[in-house]
Amino acid sequence: MATNTDTAHINPDELRPNRVPQVTAGFWIIKLMAVTMGETAADYLAVNLGLGLTTTSLIMTGVLIAALALQFSRKRYVPWTYWSAVVLISIVGTLITDNLVDNLGVSLVTCTIAFSALLAATFAAWYRSEGTLSIHTIVTTRREAFYWLAILFTFALGTAAGDLVSEQFGLGYMATGVLFGSMILSLSIGYFLLGLDAILAFWLVYILTRPLGASFGDMLSQPVNYGGLGFGTIDTSLIFLGVIAAVVAWMTLTGKDRELVPTS
Repeated sequence: MATNTDTAHINPDELRPNRVPQVTAGFWIIKLMAVTMGETAADYLAVNLGLGLTTTSLIMTGVLIAALALQFSRKRYVPWTYWSAVVLISIVGTLITDNLVDNLGVSLVTCTIAFSALLAATFAAWYRSEGTLSIHTIVTTRREAFYWLAILFTFALGTAAGDLVSEQFGLGYMATGVLFGSMILSLSIGYFLLGLDAILAFWLVYILTRPLGASFGDMLSQPVNYGGLGFGTIDTSLIFLGVIAAVVAWMTLTGKDRELVPTS
């Protein structure tokens, strides 16, 4: 959902770079590719390389912390640092849910409810502190911290909800993808035609693209006898990484996803 800020009437001295990208078609393409890769890359590291969930989680959490430290140091949106953090947080968000379910025996229903509550609490604290949840106002370190915490919980929640529908409810990868895709389409219609609030529409779609992408990734990577197409986690991850790299390179060259926003 695009929610552009009109800054034409504002003194340039009162503007500063936003730390996150504008919501464009490229934004949603990379987001969908990132969540798909998060699912397949987590499976590859934990299963195919034999690292196991615990070791994979520790390694990827360390890499994510380093990526976020670099992202926070930029003080502005830089495509490759921002999207590197998104891909890594997608992987870690997936691993958090997988650890809770597979290692600790927490049910998918409980995970879905718990991450919904944590995300709601993050939004409540963010709004109380900053007075807005708009992604067009990420101009301070505190706001960016709220932003990335919310992103982490959307990935963990999307993983739990997607697995709950596709596995526990038994819909399978294709039907789950169609279900969540239809929900995203409905929200898009609500935003573009019916006046649905832009901030609400953005965050709901951001959450729903996680199970949509995960279902798509599982359908491509899983063996045929498990309901997939059998491409494997390596090839699937590389395909989507290539798409992400191409779109990020295009964004870097054009600069169309950068924006200046009011300092307040």
